[in-house]
Amino acid sequence: MSDEPDTTVPPGGGDDRRVVDLREALEERYLSYALSTITQRALPDARDGLKPVHRRILHGMRLLRLDPDGAYKKSAKIVGDVMGSFHPHGDQSIYDALVRLAQDFSMRYPLADGQGNFGNIDGDGAAAMRYTETRMTDVSVRLMEGINENAVDFKVNYDGSTEEPVVLPSNFPNLLANGTTGIAVGMATSVPPHNVIELCNASLKLIHNPDASVNDLIHADETSAWSPDDLVRGPDFPTGGELVEGRSAIVNAYETGRGSFRLRSRYIREDKGRGVYQIVVTEIPYGVQKSKLVEKIAELLLAKKLPLLKDIRDESADDIRLVIEPRAGTVDPAILMEQLFKLTDLEQRIPLNMNVLDHGTIPKVMSLKEALRAWLEHRKDVLVRRTTHRLAEIAHRLEVLDGYIIAFLNLDEVIRIIREEDDAKASLMSTFELSDVQAEAILNMRLRSLRKLEEIELRTEHKKLTEEETHLEALLASEKRQWGEITRQVGELRSVYLKHAKLGPRRTTFATAVDVDLDEVASAMIEKEPITVILSEKGWIRSMRGHTSDIDEKSFKTGDRLKLFIHAQTTDKLLLLSTGGKVFTLAGDRLPGGRSQGEPVRLMVEMEESQDIVELFVYRPGRKRIIASKKGDGFVVSEDELIANTRKGKQVLNVTGTEEARLIVPVDGDTVALIGDNRKLLIFPLEALPEMTRGKGVRLQKYKDGGLSDLKTFPSATGLTWTDSSGRSFTRSMAELTEWLGNRAEAGRQPPPGFPRNNRFSG
Repeated sequence: MSDEPDTTVPPGGGDDRRVVDLREALEERYLSYALSTITQRALPDARDGLKPVHRRILHGMRLLRLDPDGAYKKSAKIVGDVMGSFHPHGDQSIYDALVRLAQDFSMRYPLADGQGNFGNIDGDGAAAMRYTETRMTDVSVRLMEGINENAVDFKVNYDGSTEEPVVLPSNFPNLLANGTTGIAVGMATSVPPHNVIELCNASLKLIHNPDASVNDLIHADETSAWSPDDLVRGPDFPTGGELVEGRSAIVNAYETGRGSFRLRSRYIREDKGRGVYQIVVTEIPYGVQKSKLVEKIAELLLAKKLPLLKDIRDESADDIRLVIEPRAGTVDPAILMEQLFKLTDLEQRIPLNMNVLDHGTIPKVMSLKEALRAWLEHRKDVLVRRTTHRLAEIAHRLEVLDGYIIAFLNLDEVIRIIREEDDAKASLMSTFELSDVQAEAILNMRLRSLRKLEEIELRTEHKKLTEEETHLEALLASEKRQWGEITRQVGELRSVYLKHAKLGPRRTTFATAVDVDLDEVASAMIEKEPITVILSEKGWIRSMRGHTSDIDEKSFKTGDRLKLFIHAQTTDKLLLLSTGGKVFTLAGDRLPGGRSQGEPVRLMVEMEESQDIVELFVYRPGRKRIIASKKGDGFVVSEDELIANTRKGKQVLNVTGTEEARLIVPVDGDTVALIGDNRKLLIFPLEALPEMTRGKGVRLQKYKDGGLSDLKTFPSATGLTWTDSSGRSFTRSMAELTEWLGNRAEAGRQPPPGFPRNNRFSG
């Protein structure tokens, strides 16, 4: 039986069936879909910074003559015209795009002037399109300036009934000024908004120095006060805020076209007297909904994840005013705000991904220089096209004026020909050597124009147009003059917005992040409570609330018993030493509760099965300890060097073979006393031990049999103290301990009478 597919057509069938490779068909169709999404929906054109839907909305408003000084029209009318003529998609998607163009908290320079409810920064949506009205703004007019003068190409719309612009003339650097976001197939774009005055300054510098680098186009000092002469400093968001990003990171982002910027809320401290204060947030990061921000902070407050915070209130009216009350007047506002920045949207990282369509067709990640250059080159093309169009209009008008002047010079003969000749047009053309255009213009001339004054006006107009023609021809012939004209246009744009008190000045300022200890911030996020940490012999750990010494022996598993317990706080870090010489870090607030039997430590840290726990203690910054092996090797180490940032721990004491870590004791004095399993006591100065961060250390005491049993440091001024098994304390002064004084690595001798038989200083 053949494996070939049956492609025969059933009798009487007229369909044209064929075998299609499913993989090839899907690849072809998906590629077409991806290209359509990239070019027609998600990515903006580098020249005008618009996606097709926004370009069509602006074009639709222009056709409706919704000028900034004209009347508003219902948004439903605009949406309907755009959907019917240019954008055959859902009306709600078109209206959503129109609403965003009118929101001054979404757009740095709004492209639509809305009247009615267009939503707010709390996240409330706009009213239905039948209730709102819209018209263009000055920015929209500038984007379409010269569109009737053959400045750009047009293409037929989706049904071939009319035409729409491929790109707008864009007398405004809209891509960078307003920014954009979009997600396509396999790629995305995210361009934050910028200050148009800074963009104009950078553009003028790029025109004068085409070889300028990205670094040359960025302002030198991001912390200085803003000036109208500044180059690009960084993004400028409509909602303000503070950028806490260094210049090197900003330059790198603009050079590569990819990066991010840390944007923080702006806040002030208001003193209420008697040591009480409150923090007032006046600006929040771009794109953050204020109501959800407050809701998130309230949830964290109820979950007790913000122990430094007492309350938050939204007292906003037209401006933003979020009041944050600290738990007490002694709370450091910097630490409180760092805590909020870390846990909430009061700090955002704004991405930069300048993936745009180069010449409207090719996706490309552009640098700042390339984006500005794309806009300037487009403006040059628009200038050439508009100039060429204007020259054609002048040539046509001059031709008509030449005919009018001939008619005035031969007025009587012209009138006779018109009155008497059967084909007046042909007679005029043959008699006075006129063109068809000139003859037609003379025949259409009104009788009241036949007066002496009109001839003078015609000659004056002819002279002005001739001069303009000469100027425009010189402009087209010189690239230098073209860039000079673009410089004038960019300078005029800069001047207009420099005078605009609301849109001109920079809103987002620069600041340096407060240098706060990260450990303090981490501790501040934990509610401080006393706990008792309990560790069993088999390595099960748990914590009980409060400080207690009464440990129920029945609370351990069968065959297990208490190894040690320590008093700590939930904000403390706990350090655990294993017999393998590794130190592990545990968080006091993450230990299992005391009502259960706890959890094995091995589930919290990656400790080898063959190793056991030597010691568990509370980390104290700056404190030093002596770590030693069973063999008697050791050294001094700072507790700051013991902190491990991973579950794998930190190797501190190097041990090999069957050797194990024996102890790690705090340094509390200038003298070291140690005793071995052979019951030999040795005392020597602490300075004989080196301070290290990792290693084997040096020999502490020499043993013939056994190894190190216990070690203690003590001040020489107070003497050595030990406790026997009955709880009695014994103290010997340095004068009484003379015979046990020696050098490091000596063997020592039998301890004084009364020393515990278990060879331990604590009995």
